[in-house]
Amino acid sequence: MAGLEGVEQPRRHASATAARWSPAVEDERALEVMELLGNPAEAEVRLPSRPESAATARRLAQVVVLRHWGLGPKLAEDTVLLVSELVGNAVRHTGAQAFGLRMRLPRGRNCLRVELRDPSRGLPCLMPVHELDISGRGLFLVDGLSDRWGVDLEPHGKATWFEIRIPER
Repeated sequence: MAGLEGVEQPRRHASATAARWSPAVEDERALEVMELLGNPAEAEVRLPSRPESAATARRLAQVVVLRHWGLGPKLAEDTVLLVSELVGNAVRHTGAQAFGLRMRLPRGRNCLRVELRDPSRGLPCLMPVHELDISGRGLFLVDGLSDRWGVDLEPHGKATWFEIRIPER
């Protein structure tokens, strides 16, 4: 901070942070969401095209990766971030009323795949990102953190997807 170089900043007590966020509380909320909406690893889960659906999709992705598939926290963190970016793009750019979230482990491949289906046939576009840009980083993050990503045109819209390699255990 300007004018405060060399001055130690007061630190908040860890207990204050712990009271606001707890993995156990988040995990419980994620399980409640899955019980209510379904498991995207078993069937497509339909979500309304609203900004708050990003939080729902993140919770579903987290519980699938950590609990349903038993994969590691780093993989869960990357998956949750990229799911959030795909949902944000769908909400902002498709004009759809709803979209579908599907997660799977393709047979014979050591990766997880997340698909977001919407009725729009408009294709997402990876644009150059500049340092001072305040938006437009979604596909840039998907491109950087996933091993593969793409779009499949379907009879009634498209599926935007990404794949992340599962590290050897």
